[in-house]
Amino acid sequence: MQRQPQKKTEIKWKCLLANCIHEVLSTRQGWRETDRDDWDFIWADKDWIRMHFDECRAGLPPTTKVNHFRNHYELTRKDHMVKNLKRMINNLRREDRASEAAMYDFFPVTYALPMEYGVFVEDYKRQTDKPIWIAKPIGKAQGRGIFLFTDLKDVKLWKKAAENRGNPKQDDDDDVENYVVQKYIEKPLLVGGKKFDLRIYVLVTGYMPLTVWLYRQGFARFSAFRFSGNKTSLKDTHLHLTNVAVQKTAPGYDREAGCKWFIDSLKRYLLSKHDKEVVDKSFYEIQMLIIRTLLAVQKNMMHDKHCFEL
Repeated sequence: MQRQPQKKTEIKWKCLLANCIHEVLSTRQGWRETDRDDWDFIWADKDWIRMHFDECRAGLPPTTKVNHFRNHYELTRKDHMVKNLKRMINNLRREDRASEAAMYDFFPVTYALPMEYGVFVEDYKRQTDKPIWIAKPIGKAQGRGIFLFTDLKDVKLWKKAAENRGNPKQDDDDDVENYVVQKYIEKPLLVGGKKFDLRIYVLVTGYMPLTVWLYRQGFARFSAFRFSGNKTSLKDTHLHLTNVAVQKTAPGYDREAGCKWFIDSLKRYLLSKHDKEVVDKSFYEIQMLIIRTLLAVQKNMMHDKHCFEL
């Protein structure tokens, strides 16, 4: 008896963001948008996760998918991610696994402000060469709010907030945004004299056990201007930040030329400058960096079969 082909099931989706995610979902065959709560797949913002996921979770069919884990901020917020990485290092050292702890030495010296302002100042004063520091808001993207500095007076707002912590008479107007400060990488790898970073897409479908998928074709984002580590150029974010949202505000920015390379193009360039073993080792270490970061948050993450993280 010939088996009848199964009818393809339609997937109903909902997207709470009006961006490229919505555009991509709209083009998928067999997927239909819904404005009701009968979705099979939802791409939600972090506020929806915080306010609505718990209340609807019990009634979700086992095949429905949500684009965030409930406490995704343990990974996606800068201060929490660093906290978890530091905790992982300390735990490994306590377990006499110093060699494993040393493998987590892939992020710069980092402090959370205003909470760790005092510790940061102690470290700052120990530096004899007056290094460059970079300050980033803990929950913003696209380069917003980032600045570089070498002088403590540039972070005096956080000094006042640190002094007033726990003071019930503190005026709400004195509150400052939470930041992380990191020692800046003053000699980054350059391509054609320009700074770049990597946008690599990683899909986590589960934390128990940890299940990770790496998309092979990411891309490199470049600054449109030649890099300078001169301390007189710290305010020129176009030299230091590769975010497209920052670069496109630069005078003379050429939208058609763009500032991106696919990963394989970058790898071919690197192979023209370095031995194959060196390049392969670098990309392998990038993969291990991703896995170790996920391992650092694994025990804290609230695993849920409905959730994934991209």
